[in-house]
Amino acid sequence: MAFLDERTRQELQRRLAEMVHPVRLVFFTQELECPTCRETGQLLRETAELSEKIRLDVYNFQLDREQVEAFGVDKVPATVVMGERDYGIRFYGIPSGYEFASLVDAIVAVSQGDSGLSPETREKLRRVNAPLHIQVLVTPT
Repeated sequence: MAFLDERTRQELQRRLAEMVHPVRLVFFTQELECPTCRETGQLLRETAELSEKIRLDVYNFQLDREQVEAFGVDKVPATVVMGERDYGIRFYGIPSGYEFASLVDAIVAVSQGDSGLSPETREKLRRVNAPLHIQVLVTPT
């Protein structure tokens, strides 16, 4: 059974048409002890099928240790959104519901090479001189 209905697929294709450069989705999964890995993989495959600019690579969290370490992934399901370089964008868990919109926004922003931040915000960020680790946690309601 498909995750995305026809109406959603059409809207998603319209949004993904805004992509400029290719985007790579790197998905880390495992068969056991991961109740949402299978569904996350299906959602990512359906999304990647809607644009030639999206490439989906799938790795086994237990077996592909070199890739796990290279991307700094520490739990599954994990989705890395990257373009020509890795911006550090990670989605842990299934990006469904409101999180799916955030995933699509990330794909388009990475493809366009522009965060959408205002010049004022960019200037403030240039003044940050210490490493930052930002996490946004979402709980289903």
